[in-house]
Amino acid sequence: MFLSIATTHRPATDLGFLLHKHPGRAHETELPFGKAHVFYPEVGEDRCEAALLLDIDPVGLVRGKGRSDGLLDQYVNDRPYAASSFLSVALARALRTAMAGTSRERPELAETAIPLEATITPLPARGGEALVHELFEPLGWTCAIEPVAGADGEASRYVTLRLSGNARLRDLLNHLYVLIPVLDDDKHYWVGDDEVEKLLRRGEGWLDAHPARDLIVRRYLIHRRGLAREALERLAPETRDEAVDPAERKVGAEDALEAPLRLNDERMAAVVETLRASGAKAIADLGCGEGKLLQRLVRERWVERLIGVDAAARDLEWAAKRLKLHLAGGPPEGRVTLLHGSVTYRDRRWEDVDAVALVEVIEHLDADRLPALQKVVFGAARPQTVVVTTPNAEYNALFPNLAAGAFRHPDHRFEWTRGEFRAWAEGVASAHGYAVAYDDIGKLDEALGAPTQMAVFTRAG
Repeated sequence: MFLSIATTHRPATDLGFLLHKHPGRAHETELPFGKAHVFYPEVGEDRCEAALLLDIDPVGLVRGKGRSDGLLDQYVNDRPYAASSFLSVALARALRTAMAGTSRERPELAETAIPLEATITPLPARGGEALVHELFEPLGWTCAIEPVAGADGEASRYVTLRLSGNARLRDLLNHLYVLIPVLDDDKHYWVGDDEVEKLLRRGEGWLDAHPARDLIVRRYLIHRRGLAREALERLAPETRDEAVDPAERKVGAEDALEAPLRLNDERMAAVVETLRASGAKAIADLGCGEGKLLQRLVRERWVERLIGVDAAARDLEWAAKRLKLHLAGGPPEGRVTLLHGSVTYRDRRWEDVDAVALVEVIEHLDADRLPALQKVVFGAARPQTVVVTTPNAEYNALFPNLAAGAFRHPDHRFEWTRGEFRAWAEGVASAHGYAVAYDDIGKLDEALGAPTQMAVFTRAG
């Protein structure tokens, strides 16, 4: 991954004083996951450009130098090559003094807005070019975006971003530090309470008034709702009652929409009955959320072992409370295990189960992450049974309060028609040696089908 910063301020070589990196030398900074190299491709009185090249050790990531919860594994992924939280960490380490806005030799210049240009490539843009503009333009940056072609010239989610504008160098660096992982919508390390402090420090003076403030906070804190609520309350105390992600409210948008149909109850009952019929004794609920399915399954005597996996630590805390883990009246020790993890990275801790449930999960993933999920579940774990449920987009026309073309939940990345879901399921089954059957959940409309569609995959042989 590559970041360059240039200025046409005269003399442009003053950029070296602001960055605390001499233009006549190459500079190297050791990082926990590789090395950051700073060098100057162009040095002149009229224009000076500094580049930061990040050299990540992919083997080091697999050996445990990535996120501490074990989400990174041997699968090939974009982490060593795409601009991400790795680049933010490199900025903070290699250009720490510049980010603080101090310059012993040019203190006045450090406080002065100067013409700056920045280029970042390849930059993941989960949300597309529109989101890039939405994040950077309110901060005074002009954005030039060039898509990065994928394999065989196909479109990808990566772009080359060129920013230009007048600002203090430290403002540019802090904008990049926060917004690069926001665009990636992921981080390579554990996000805890100290991450709120980092966000507030790097966002000082601009984040509180940013029109996309709430989105920036949620994505920077990888959708950890408690942390996002704390950050939003501190940024804007007057919005304390509003600083809750809609998905965290007692009745979320999707639940409220489907409540009159009692669809959640029907969905859970259908999944439990399908798992019972499969003969599974050990079951993993991937994307278990607050543990609603686990709560139903733990009552079933035929279930010997349950594993819940979710990327949201706060949801796992609620699941533990719901299930009364380690409390009197709760399940016996070892019968239920909750794991912090991702459905798109291999995790051997749950791979020996008989069945996997993905209940209303796939629609929360970007479509280009589905192949990773398929490799993890159907390729690596290969349980005997996989149950997948997802909304039927055709049925949305029957919800009176849902606008045409809108999704049932703001976090949904897509909602499939029956044909689209079956095409995906048939492709997965064919590629991985499974048979697949389908069922409808909820009140059936003769023309539009049922509100929820379910696919049940059974491993052949």
